[in-house]
Amino acid sequence: MAQSDAKQFSWQVPGVEREELEVDVLIVGAGPASLACAIDLKRRCDAAKLEKTILVLEKAEEVGYHILSGAVMDPRGMQELFPAGLEGGGWKERGCPVESPVVDDCMDVLWQGGRWSRLKGFLVPPTLHNHGNSIISLYRVVRWLKDEAEKLGIEVYPGFAGAEILYDGSRVIGVQTRDAGVSKHGVKKPNFQPGMNIKAGVTVFGEGTRGSLAKGLIEKLGLGNADNPQSFGTGIKEIWEIPEERGAELLGHVIHTLGMPLGMRGYGGGWIYGLSGNRLSIGFVVGLDHPDAKLDPHALFVQWKQHPGVAQHLEGGKVLRYGAKTIPYGGYFAMPKLQGDGFCIVGDSAGFLNSARLKGVHLAIKSGLLAAEAIAEALAKSDTSAAGLARYTELFEASWAKEELWGVRNFHQAFHGGLIAGALDVGVQMVTGGRGLVARRKGCTDASTTRPIGEARLQKPAFDDKGSMDKLTDVYWSGTVHEEDQPSHLIVTDPAICVSRCTTEFGNPCQHFCPAAVYEWHAAEAAGSAPSGLRINASNCVHCKTCDVADPYQVIQWVVPEGGGGPKYIDM
Repeated sequence: MAQSDAKQFSWQVPGVEREELEVDVLIVGAGPASLACAIDLKRRCDAAKLEKTILVLEKAEEVGYHILSGAVMDPRGMQELFPAGLEGGGWKERGCPVESPVVDDCMDVLWQGGRWSRLKGFLVPPTLHNHGNSIISLYRVVRWLKDEAEKLGIEVYPGFAGAEILYDGSRVIGVQTRDAGVSKHGVKKPNFQPGMNIKAGVTVFGEGTRGSLAKGLIEKLGLGNADNPQSFGTGIKEIWEIPEERGAELLGHVIHTLGMPLGMRGYGGGWIYGLSGNRLSIGFVVGLDHPDAKLDPHALFVQWKQHPGVAQHLEGGKVLRYGAKTIPYGGYFAMPKLQGDGFCIVGDSAGFLNSARLKGVHLAIKSGLLAAEAIAEALAKSDTSAAGLARYTELFEASWAKEELWGVRNFHQAFHGGLIAGALDVGVQMVTGGRGLVARRKGCTDASTTRPIGEARLQKPAFDDKGSMDKLTDVYWSGTVHEEDQPSHLIVTDPAICVSRCTTEFGNPCQHFCPAAVYEWHAAEAAGSAPSGLRINASNCVHCKTCDVADPYQVIQWVVPEGGGGPKYIDM
């Protein structure tokens, strides 16, 4: 296993005495994959009469605050986690929160000039058929999973951010949590509290997309695939309250859109899901491999809402919540090695998402179940080495999760040649078991696709105080709060590039691609004025990781802020 000398930036205070806590299994992140892993592992240990301690850490102030998804859930994963006949009942009998079963689905094609066409039945791509699925709030689901985990005696600690991985050579032995009470200048404040060293026989990384610890782990141990680096999209989401009559009409309806505002340039589309309480989940996602240096996912989302085919559903309504999140699009070939000496990687951190279906919750849960089975076997044998945990990959390769991801293995990469070429190849994939015109399509990093600023064509929309909010207004609706007097968790490792190269080559794209107005570029306007430079409004950050992915020079590094900071994605 090739190792890298690259070291992730850290604001941890050196040379301080730290408390130590030892557990058998440490799980970082409290999303569906992590909590499924914890629940199933505890059951397996109890059944085998293995007394093992399981601890789940979550960087958000409350479990669910940093969770964001569309979300339409394929119930397959949940059915395996809480099957019918299980003591206490299956997932429905236990009260898993569901907004509505899907009652109808369609696809709207948005054209220029405000026109749109609706496709239904066999005209909807098979991957977007949702019969038997459920519309959910992932926030509510993970809070329910947290309660189920605690009923089994699993400890869940919100407000504890994992700052650094603890290693013994190449073996992962735990995590150090983030120091609290450090000023923006890196000086200990009177309320300074050092992070703990939490040591474990197995550490499970389920931090979500582009998790900072998992990213460093994958780079350090060479777990990624050079021919198919992970590719991402950024999704922008709002929850709207709409008039009662329209809310009742749209409850349980699933509408996906393609076309405007992207047209034939770029990969992406929108969704409209009818929720309970006269609410809609709406959103737009765009691939970060889009070449335009002025790529702005938030601007595209606003333009999408302004199209009459979407605006008709929002008329008379009001926004309740806002959020943004990156999504791993790369598919099977872009997944990292799933385990190693003392660790496993699950969920979005490992790329468990079907980009053709726009679904990942069921795959995340399944990854947690597969990891739990492998870890339970390893604990029973007292062998949590790379060899002892290799069962995780074996189980995945024999599972329906592998079968599903294998069937769309070339899906996203097919669109690198353009929308028409991608649609043609996807048609061939449907009759060749996912192969398409090329047996294995290679990929590239999203950052490498950005074209010079002179080729930029994307435009900004007009904003208002009603449906078309600007970024700062939407950040307010995200509930984002950070301790102001702390070091910035957004690190520009080579600021000189911003001035010396980025301005002329790409026009400082960070000011465009960030959906939370974190990055502001200030140009010198006259002789004697302040020099041009970058201002980072870290307190606006909604933890989407777009900057970490899309920066063309890869000099922006996202590290965790103090535990508890960030958005509050209630009901998202």
